[in-house]
Amino acid sequence: MPSPAALRIALISDIHGNLPALEAVLADLDRREVDRLFNLGDICYGPLWPRETWQRLQALALPTLTIQGNQDRDLYDHDPGLLPTHPTLRYDVEALGAAGLAWLRGLPKTLSVDEVYACHGTPGSDLVYLLEDVGSGDAQLRSEPELRQLLPARSEAVIVCGHTHTPRSLRLADGPLVVNPGSVGLPAYDDLLPVPHRMQTGSPAARYALIERDEHGRWSAELLSIDYDFESAARQAERNGRADWAGWLRSGLADVPTAA
Repeated sequence: MPSPAALRIALISDIHGNLPALEAVLADLDRREVDRLFNLGDICYGPLWPRETWQRLQALALPTLTIQGNQDRDLYDHDPGLLPTHPTLRYDVEALGAAGLAWLRGLPKTLSVDEVYACHGTPGSDLVYLLEDVGSGDAQLRSEPELRQLLPARSEAVIVCGHTHTPRSLRLADGPLVVNPGSVGLPAYDDLLPVPHRMQTGSPAARYALIERDEHGRWSAELLSIDYDFESAARQAERNGRADWAGWLRSGLADVPTAA
């Protein structure tokens, strides 16, 4: 049997309309020999540059495979009655227009290519965190038995996911390499579901990852942190009425929210 070809794939996720962070990541990618790019969803949602982010991705020369995340789904499949009371949602829907929303709607929820299985959250849900448990209010790495419950038996050598904005790479015993590249565009946030919790990297940097298969068929991962002009993104969030996003973008830190 011939040896598998060496392959290098870049992983990005959770851009959230942060165009300056995306540009910084793409500029870093230009310095590396990458065969293809996987985009793991949550692409445009946020008070930043949704339309410009979508257009920038359309212009990429690098072969790119993209799946949708839960907040991509929120943009094209929402109750229209929410728009008057959710200004960020309204801002994004109006900025993307019919063409941008149609593009999001047409994206697959998962994909399997080149021995890599990609999902946004878990294989079964774009709302469930794969690698982290947040029952304590902060992200804690799940145990291997918990991970195996969320991962149906698959033949791929690598499973990649997003959603948590938390960069991680681990290898299950006698199992796949599991990689979350972290978030390109939002280094921290808080949420009330499934319980009040925060996700935070402690740095405003943009995050992405490289996964690589060598000539012997072995896969490895590299998690990368890229500096960019986060202040411009924070000011854009403030202009669009989101002081919470501005704080997350500047610090990479968040507070555990109080349950309603």
